[in-house]
Amino acid sequence: MKRFRTPSALSAALTATAVIFTVAAVAGGLLYLDRKQDRPIVVAAAASASPDQLATAAEIRHILADRIDVQRQSVGIVVGTIGPHGRSIIAHGDFGGLDPRPVDGDTIFEIGSVTKVFTGLLLADMAARGEVALNDPVAEYLPMNVALPERGGKAITLVDLATQTSGLPRMPDNIGPTDETNPYADYTIDEMYAFVSGYELPRDIGAEYEYSNLGSALLGQALAHRAGKSYEALVQERIVGPLAMRSTAIELAPRLGKRMATGHNETLEIVPNWDLPAFAGAGALRSSANDLLELLQVTVNKNRTPLTTALAATLATRRAIGEQETSAALGWFITQSSNGEIAWHDGGTGGYSAFIGFHPASRTGVVVLSNANTGVSDIGLHLLNREIPLTRAKPRHSEVATDASLFDTYTGRYQLAPDVVLTVLREDDALYAQFSGQPKMQLFAEGGHRFFYKEVEAAITFAAPASNRSPSLVLHRFGRDMPAARLSD
Repeated sequence: MKRFRTPSALSAALTATAVIFTVAAVAGGLLYLDRKQDRPIVVAAAASASPDQLATAAEIRHILADRIDVQRQSVGIVVGTIGPHGRSIIAHGDFGGLDPRPVDGDTIFEIGSVTKVFTGLLLADMAARGEVALNDPVAEYLPMNVALPERGGKAITLVDLATQTSGLPRMPDNIGPTDETNPYADYTIDEMYAFVSGYELPRDIGAEYEYSNLGSALLGQALAHRAGKSYEALVQERIVGPLAMRSTAIELAPRLGKRMATGHNETLEIVPNWDLPAFAGAGALRSSANDLLELLQVTVNKNRTPLTTALAATLATRRAIGEQETSAALGWFITQSSNGEIAWHDGGTGGYSAFIGFHPASRTGVVVLSNANTGVSDIGLHLLNREIPLTRAKPRHSEVATDASLFDTYTGRYQLAPDVVLTVLREDDALYAQFSGQPKMQLFAEGGHRFFYKEVEAAITFAAPASNRSPSLVLHRFGRDMPAARLSD
């Protein structure tokens, strides 16, 4: 049985329709670089517990097989572990698409917001070299025409950006992608500078934590500007080179591109890779499990490298995240769990999920990479602390019995967009929906006036019938609700 789905004609039609709603969705903050919402995962503390060893290889294989083969929540997942036992790579699944190769420790994935760990490390390294200071105003390292907002006579500093306490929003509101499947590709650095120059801070700087991809992107640009080179070149020079991470980059050379897994969305449909020129420091890096283990190797074991001082500094500067047991360091979240501190970060793009974390007390670390945008943070945290539970995907839809005679109230033509009409028709005891120029597909009752597709992740809710006719419907797709009025018969 295939573990992936290619976009069907219906999916393509729904994608085209959804473009209409892109600008409103972006302004509402629905696009993401990571899986979390405004606050990271919280793990209740229990100081009496002692550190546990990592799960066995057999236990990890069982977790991955369940996630991929049973729950259908990914196509390929790689787990890398490091600790007193040494290093290990455990993988399950394949590259996806038309590529049947099994994923392994050298398979390359988009790592999304795990990039922020690299950005925090760059800041710590430049501070250790005396090139910047953590409390320097960010404006010192940006072009002269960029006017960063201030409040109460205080300027946003580098450490404010690194710890997500700058007061800047999660995302700028001037993103209007021409391609929602690659939403940051045409957003420029100048557009980002224009947004921050006109933004008014809603609260005092440093007063409150708010996860901000914009802030991390701005930090990456500021450090690159200070160094006089691109963000990627700076990462290569200061981190990738010294740690011999030969599979970590933004722009992949042909030899690396051949090892790039295919990305899949939440319903395991193939999706394009993301390009993030302005948001490089927030989420543009691609890497492999073996490469990320090189970073954890020197972090967990404190091996002497040119980055030893900087690595320690990334964990030292912390700011509280509300009332939770988690604080923000330089690129890391530090969570007080039942077996001690866990330092971690997760990430996600349109087709990938990533996690990196380590447990200082037991000197163990974990990397989890997936070629589906379904999240793997629970796996990574569970492997670092068995008391943190794994999550199971909730069934998206459940079919219920319904009176087929009601189908007649739904049949008709509905206008989704100026050039998109959805026709609903009944054949015997089955209900179908058909987009203009596309094949019909069956709808299945979910309860009330709601129906769903089995072939793609989409649903339709009809308005309650009036005079034996439903006057409108709402198409649910891509996390959006798309209303459509009935056309006159």
